[in-house]
Amino acid sequence: MSFIHNYEETYGAIHPTFYQGTYSQAVNDAKKELKFLLVYLHSGEHQDTPSFCRETLGNTDVCEFINTRMLFWAASIDTPEGYRVSLTLRENTYPFLAIIVQRDSRMTVVARIEGAIKPQDLIQRLTRVMNDMEGYLVAARHDREARQFTQTLRQQQDQAYEESLKADQEKARKRKEEDDKKKMEEINAQKLADEEERKIQERDELKRQKLESLPVEADANDADSIKVVFKMPNGMRLERCFLNSQSLQVVYDYIFVQDDVPNEFQIVTNYPRRVLQCQSTDDVPTVQTLSEAGLQKREMLYVQDISD
Repeated sequence: MSFIHNYEETYGAIHPTFYQGTYSQAVNDAKKELKFLLVYLHSGEHQDTPSFCRETLGNTDVCEFINTRMLFWAASIDTPEGYRVSLTLRENTYPFLAIIVQRDSRMTVVARIEGAIKPQDLIQRLTRVMNDMEGYLVAARHDREARQFTQTLRQQQDQAYEESLKADQEKARKRKEEDDKKKMEEINAQKLADEEERKIQERDELKRQKLESLPVEADANDADSIKVVFKMPNGMRLERCFLNSQSLQVVYDYIFVQDDVPNEFQIVTNYPRRVLQCQSTDDVPTVQTLSEAGLQKREMLYVQDISD
């Protein structure tokens, strides 16, 4: 930046746009952008430097030509970096310009312009060099485009493969999820079926036990007998005589051992309507007898299905 400041203070602000960065950065950018790089080594002590800076580099046509076609890097040979570049380019006199461009994959000095030169001569010289070297840039662009195309194609193929792989993995995941769900449903269904079968077997065994322990039907002519007509939920009627001293549990067990009886049921009087407490509970540990429940000589009882 100090070089640019000193340059403009001495020769004016009209000049090609200086690249703001190191020489190595300028070379790398020119290579990256496939552009020509024009390097100017400045010697403030040389007699031709003032006229070259003011009349040639200060010419608007030269400025426009350079700015629209190449990068322009400059340094004074009195600075450390300018001196190092001078040792690399090995100029003979000043003003000194070097044209650098990528050729055969390397950044190469393809032309040197040394000594005073008029604006139009400089433009012609630069034009001739650029025309001669343009083929290298065209080849480099084609190579780069081919590499980029190959890279893009590979990336697209890799992306397509990744997407396909993800899709397959997602399908496999969903398939496994569905299979696991189906297996779990089958397991649960089997558990429910086994549980239902167990309940049926337990109920059948309980029915068998209740049937075996069921007292013999009371004699209808017995003064203590009560004749009960049961109306089942399916409309069927059952009749049986019980002793009035027998527990309502016996009445319940008689209905329980019947075929097609609901899994859960209650026994209800006709009038007044009330549910008979036929089984013991924590609140009612002792079940009433038929007499205690207020049943008369002849009764009509209703069996109600209370299964879920």
